Amino acid sequence: MSEIMRKAELSLSSEAVKEFVRQGEVPAFPYFAAGQWSLEGDRLEVRSPIDLGTAAVTARPSVQTALSILERVYSIGRRKIRETPGEERVEIFERTADALERMKEDLVNILMINAGKTRKAAEGEVAASIERLRLAKLDVRRIYGDFVPGDWSADTLETEAIVKKEPLGVVAAILPFNYPLFDAVNKIVYSAIAGNAVIVKPAEADPLPALALAKALVDSGFPPEALAVVPMRGRDMGEVLADRRVAAVSFTGSTETGLQVIKEAGVKQYVMELGGGDPAIVLSDADVKQTASKIVTGITSYSGQRCDSIKYILAEPEVYDELKEEVTEQLSKVRVGDPRDEGTDMGPLIDVRTADEVIEATKDAVSKGGKVLHGGEKVEELGPNYIKPTLIEVEASRLPDLYMYNKEVFASLAAIVKVNSLDEAIALANGRRYGLDAAIFGSDVSKIRKAARLLEVGAVYINDYPKHGIGYYPFGGMKDSGIGREGIGYTIDFVTAYKSIIYNYKGKGVWDYL
Repeated sequence: MSEIMRKAELSLSSEAVKEFVRQGEVPAFPYFAAGQWSLEGDRLEVRSPIDLGTAAVTARPSVQTALSILERVYSIGRRKIRETPGEERVEIFERTADALERMKEDLVNILMINAGKTRKAAEGEVAASIERLRLAKLDVRRIYGDFVPGDWSADTLETEAIVKKEPLGVVAAILPFNYPLFDAVNKIVYSAIAGNAVIVKPAEADPLPALALAKALVDSGFPPEALAVVPMRGRDMGEVLADRRVAAVSFTGSTETGLQVIKEAGVKQYVMELGGGDPAIVLSDADVKQTASKIVTGITSYSGQRCDSIKYILAEPEVYDELKEEVTEQLSKVRVGDPRDEGTDMGPLIDVRTADEVIEATKDAVSKGGKVLHGGEKVEELGPNYIKPTLIEVEASRLPDLYMYNKEVFASLAAIVKVNSLDEAIALANGRRYGLDAAIFGSDVSKIRKAARLLEVGAVYINDYPKHGIGYYPFGGMKDSGIGREGIGYTIDFVTAYKSIIYNYKGKGVWDYL
């Protein structure tokens, strides 16, 4: 570890955060157990990816403790949130947004220290979380139901129905490490605005943002029994998910873990954003400099630790050489370092294991004919989990053989490939098991339209890199990239159930057409 690296210490200033954090050698963040703060359970050391040291502690509740929390959420909380008028739920989220504004500097520091985000990225996540809370009112439009007249069938004459969307009861929300505050906000908002109670399991790597959010929600009037934030082990959470009192699961994470969740949880409703890693198709008439800039951002944003990070650049021959040179040059200017420093573009990876995977994936690509154009190595003077952004040139025929093509490597690792035609690019993009997003750069409307139609993905970005943002537009994947859609309003369909209420007026003379 470099001696110039400053220790990753967590400083807190806002009264709301200091009020619930226990001070000691390192801050202790209790978890929220449906009405009370607790440190009951095994000690969980929360390490900073900046220096891999302990920045804070919390506790892991046992399975038995978690099930007792679930009982409180189920028996009391799901009724309390459902009986909170919709208007009041919106106001609670508005007050929570105000609370996050007051806690902003602490949240930024927590995201930098606990998740390794640059200040710019941390500030962006806090801003997105606040905006998502304020836009909860837009989710409401999808909660409305339908009126169905009965006079379109002889069997239902003299009847009519109201079709409602009702909350399922308890939603279990499982968070990824890469957006620990925003994903907590997003999953809680769309679940609770529809009238569901929520149990949140943050990632063990960075649970602190979700715990701070719980404080803001409860202080803002969220029914405390309707919320739990429990930093459990994944294998222990399986027993909670399998419980019949959990009606729906909202999960963001790897495809492999998502499959395990479905096996353990059984018959429930699911909304799942799973593995990704996106292709960028560059057409012959693309603006190369602008395209390269977008692609480099798509590769390096949050050190490539994004489901929608660009992993494959599929370029037509006319622009390939210039694009390769431009992307390589721009990657060489990306500054890797301490994310707290203003000049840093890319901070650390969340753990050493992922950095090692980048090195192994690079070796695999080289062994199969790939050529490293940039990166492919660690920045050892910073630490074992810092890598240079990596670009590998690969022949189109060999790309499907690569480890990084068949598995999502969650880091700034991309392949650049010359394709002979748009059809070949589409075939390579669709050949993967994943289908989250894709980007298309160019001007030919017909070719863009063809690609948008044929790509097997949940979203297509034209002349931009993929970015889900606050979910203003729906996002989610096809194939092994997920089930359902997240996005303002759209997720309501996956945390509610339709209920038809049929009124029988036969023989009452309501209709004159009989």
